Amino acid sequence: MAVRVAIAGLGFGAEFIPIYQAHPDAELVAVCQRTESTLSEVADHFGVPGRYTSFEEMIADPDIDAVHINTPIPNHAAQSVAALRAGKHVACTVPMATSLEECWAVVEAARESGRTYMMMETVVYSREFLRVRELVDDGTIGRIQFLRGSHHQEMAGWPGYWEGLPPMHYATHAVSPVLTLAGALAESVVCLGSGRISPELTAHYGSPFAVESALLTLRDSPVGAEVARSLFETAREYVESFTVFGSRATFEWEQTEGAGHVLHVGEKPEPVDVPDYAHLLPAEIARFTTDGVYDDENEHLSFVQGSGHGGSHPHLAHEFVRAVVEGRPPSIDAVTAANWTAVGICAHDSAMAGGARVAIPDFAGAP
Repeated sequence: MAVRVAIAGLGFGAEFIPIYQAHPDAELVAVCQRTESTLSEVADHFGVPGRYTSFEEMIADPDIDAVHINTPIPNHAAQSVAALRAGKHVACTVPMATSLEECWAVVEAARESGRTYMMMETVVYSREFLRVRELVDDGTIGRIQFLRGSHHQEMAGWPGYWEGLPPMHYATHAVSPVLTLAGALAESVVCLGSGRISPELTAHYGSPFAVESALLTLRDSPVGAEVARSLFETAREYVESFTVFGSRATFEWEQTEGAGHVLHVGEKPEPVDVPDYAHLLPAEIARFTTDGVYDDENEHLSFVQGSGHGGSHPHLAHEFVRAVVEGRPPSIDAVTAANWTAVGICAHDSAMAGGARVAIPDFAGAP
């Protein structure tokens, strides 16, 4: 029986409508959007039968099995908890939450409901990440010695709640690849806040820093990691990147888009090809690694700046649907998502405390 999916939030969320419609194990039965005109326009375009302007009414629908949340960040945790308690499986775009208390609430709701929760982190299903994971798994990299992640993005022009957001409060694009490749969760963080943003931006969240840079210790691992973030008033071409230092080879992300990624074999740098990984997907959704739903004039900002998130969208939807069908934890379950999200929250707390070390909670245990 197909998993009956509903999507909440039709900006970035619309990218997933045709993927679920085409997936052999899913049925896209409803969409939800506060603005009724947008709801009708998108639902009419894709032929979606169920239409809601109220999230609460949507999750009360007994004909919906799973909800994919693509709403504003401040709503993620509360909506995830509400949907899980309503008996729905939940996929949620990043980050999981905006506080440690919210992270715990989602973890507990997932545990108590017995339903699937998956955070839809794009980087760890991008073609670049899948290629590097191959290089790690086949021994090309050797022992991982150190990992570095960064995400630099100018957020001017994004919705108002982004204004002045602490850089590390949106850090999972930089955190997730380093922790996944290390095969470990974060244990503690020390973070330096650097530079200053305008008083007008600072006033929104009380966060003055232009850049936040963190060093992570990893649980039960000798490997360390570094993560850097900027959101405002820091000049840099958009980049979500990671670098993996190994005993045999080091993968280094390209410095500018199109320059090419580099594999340092010993001390010799070589270009590294990054293929597409559509062959890992059901044939019905394979084309969505390269095709978005927007035309050139109407692409979502995340798609324009992020180069389509590395073809990750169908991989994410497929993992979520298969986890529900198979009754298994997804690759980014609630405990993992909480750890990745908490790294950023605790990093910002560290920066505000002058670089004090902050322990990351163990979300597999009790609060």
